[in-house]
Amino acid sequence: MCGIIGILGNHEVSPQMVEALKRLEYRGYDSAGVASIDSTGRLDRRRAVGKLVNLSDRLVHLPLQGQSGIGHTRWATHGAATEANAHPHRHGPVAVVHNGIIENYRELKAELVAAGMVPDPRPIPKSSRF
Repeated sequence: MCGIIGILGNHEVSPQMVEALKRLEYRGYDSAGVASIDSTGRLDRRRAVGKLVNLSDRLVHLPLQGQSGIGHTRWATHGAATEANAHPHRHGPVAVVHNGIIENYRELKAELVAAGMVPDPRPIPKSSRF
């Protein structure tokens, strides 16, 4: 099962997100990640395969700044347990976490294009596909 956490705070949130994800460990997972936006508006993320201690270690060596963020633990039902498949997924200024398979992605994309969004012409790397 997956777990999702979101925090809008007044302090650095990456330690709080990892702590919140630890409360979801009973669900089982194979990878985890967090993303946050720093005070300049820059979005960044950290992901790791395996237990949350791996993500915690990565955050020690590559700290993540920001007072708002999202976190996710993933249980691979589609795609291998790899860092590329771990959430949050990121494309440009957007990071996304989700549970399950997004089967209606074509309809969602059509709605966004109709609303004036421009699709990225670059192909999705094979390692990022589920």
